[in-house]
Amino acid sequence: MLSSNDSTFFFLVILFVATILSPLANGQGLKVGFYEKTCPNAEAITGKVIGQVMSVAPSLSGPLLRMHFHDCFIRGCDGSILLDSPKNDTEKYSPPNLSLRGFQIIDKVKVALEKECPGVVSCADILAIVARDVSVATKAHFWEVETGRRDGKVSKLADALNLPPPFANISSLKSDFLQRGLNTKDLVVLSGGHTLGTSHCSSFNNRLYNFTGKGNIGDSDPTLDSEYAKRLAMKCKPGDQTTLVELDPGSFKTFDVNYFTLVGKRRGLLQSDAALLDDKETKAYVEKAAAGGSSFFKDFGVSMVKMGRIGVLTGKSGEIRKVCSMVN
Repeated sequence: MLSSNDSTFFFLVILFVATILSPLANGQGLKVGFYEKTCPNAEAITGKVIGQVMSVAPSLSGPLLRMHFHDCFIRGCDGSILLDSPKNDTEKYSPPNLSLRGFQIIDKVKVALEKECPGVVSCADILAIVARDVSVATKAHFWEVETGRRDGKVSKLADALNLPPPFANISSLKSDFLQRGLNTKDLVVLSGGHTLGTSHCSSFNNRLYNFTGKGNIGDSDPTLDSEYAKRLAMKCKPGDQTTLVELDPGSFKTFDVNYFTLVGKRRGLLQSDAALLDDKETKAYVEKAAAGGSSFFKDFGVSMVKMGRIGVLTGKSGEIRKVCSMVN
């Protein structure tokens, strides 16, 4: 029988080994310049395609950025969000992902890369590079993307129901991020990605009409600025499932700190945005960013790199898909 000291030592050894081996912990196998020898022009080719897309459709920046986030948070950053199936039962068709757009852009990048270097660049890496490129195209600071991910072969509609919902409170948000190796600072920084893009009325209608769930007239979220609520109610009628509203009104195609200014004024569109004021650390970051005193642009790249390490497949795991929407 092990003594208490031996048991403690044994537990610590197991914990250490598990941490070292876990791709969630450190993205083992990823590095900047992974394709330096096998496809040296991979990022340049991707950048050229995205530059062309952003010049004519800058509104795709938000959806393409979130596509990488939605992929990484379910099964890890393995490109599983891109997979189709005859029964429409993959992640792509799950309710939280129905607002995503731009899958054809990922396909366009993949075609260009397959022409240059067939069977080399994974779809999971394309998502990570595209997320960086659309952000930079809308005035974010550049960051180096780690590559070397391989593509997963499994994608289930039900799994995507575990994405952090737009009505999440700060406790559940912190828990969701922590489970994926991301801390509270990563949470508030990555929430800043809402500086780009739009959201369906259905994601926040309860804040306007049925916040307590009792169906009373005027049952709105008391934490939502009343004037902003009135403007939202003019755009979104009860039960509206289709209308799109800017997450960052006035600059939803520009990567800036205006999102934090709005959150500080109780004008964050989603409950998950407003929740950033319910934690000391996230509130302090919001206030500092809104005042122009934060390092948000640098922090965003750092947190995106961390997010890009979640549950990656490397080495001989997974595959390199020839077409992003189907396994080989």
